Amino acid sequence: MRVPLFPLPGAILFPRSQLPLHIFEPRYREMVRDALEGSGRIGMIQPHAPEDEGAPLYPIGCVGEIVGVEELEDGRYNIVLLGTSRFRLIGEADLDTAYRNAEVDAGAFDESEPPPLAMTLRAEVEREARRLGDAMRLSVDWAAVRRLDDEMLVNAIAQVAPFDVGAKQALLEAATLSDRADLLVQLMQFQRAAVTGAEVQPTLQ
Repeated sequence: MRVPLFPLPGAILFPRSQLPLHIFEPRYREMVRDALEGSGRIGMIQPHAPEDEGAPLYPIGCVGEIVGVEELEDGRYNIVLLGTSRFRLIGEADLDTAYRNAEVDAGAFDESEPPPLAMTLRAEVEREARRLGDAMRLSVDWAAVRRLDDEMLVNAIAQVAPFDVGAKQALLEAATLSDRADLLVQLMQFQRAAVTGAEVQPTLQ
């Protein structure tokens, strides 16, 4: 599969999750216009460094389908992507566009709906999310958080939490939802420690 690439550090997309984006750079306005006239798909991927032309890319990203679009009067866009499948980067395609394109393997991962998390792991995710939110003094509707299904909960936290690029990539590449949830708990503990200066207590398995 060939997709246009949107290299954006800190922005990850998961299958069955949504990602709102504000598109303002001319090259990415062109990308959105072309996608809307074509397949309607964009490949979200993280660069190793702030995106400049030719910046090295991580090998794994996620294809997103444009499911919401608002074109502003000055040519900017607000769009919403719905993740369809993670992909493995095969190689960039040399096309005559201002944005980057690539051939990707969109069948590299099993994207079937995952089984529910173990109740203890689900509870750990919620507990650490609340602790991190309190440490960062965030206003969160925890009742709404509890109503999310396991996949939506884990992926939503992974998307919005202030982790570095490498941590975000590790979450994206986690083989299973349980693996991602385990890693998420650890990352939230370390992030909270960084905020509060407290010592991280290892989670006993």
